[in-house]
Amino acid sequence: MARDPAFVLRYLAEVEELAEDVLATRQQVRASSAGPPPPRSVPPPIVDLDVKRNRNREALRALHKDPEPDEKAMVCFGDMFIELPKAKTREMLRQDQAELDEEINNLRKELRVKVNRLYEAQGKPELKGFNLNPMSAEEMKLINRILEG
Repeated sequence: MARDPAFVLRYLAEVEELAEDVLATRQQVRASSAGPPPPRSVPPPIVDLDVKRNRNREALRALHKDPEPDEKAMVCFGDMFIELPKAKTREMLRQDQAELDEEINNLRKELRVKVNRLYEAQGKPELKGFNLNPMSAEEMKLINRILEG
């Protein structure tokens, strides 16, 4: 049975667009660094946000380990350094960390939807277990309590 070439072309274009959207969200494939930056309306990929979150975590740890907590710390904002009290710096990093966690979780939820749309367009079955959420610490404690007797 012969397929209409226009239909096949539209189908392949749709699948390709969905796949590119998934990859852009995960940032598995980066565009050329020589190209222009993405528009502001495009959310940053999960990988970029995760790198920033890890840098914040490292900075918080370094501030926590510092033996002189009352001094000031040099903080980099873009291309300039500003000296701020360490308590204020810690608070700013914690707030940024909370915002990053929320944004990463939202992007992961969007990614699940995008992957499901891609699989649906390809005619593949939905991924089993892909929509699972991790257990909270409280839920783990309850399960351990039940298992221990």
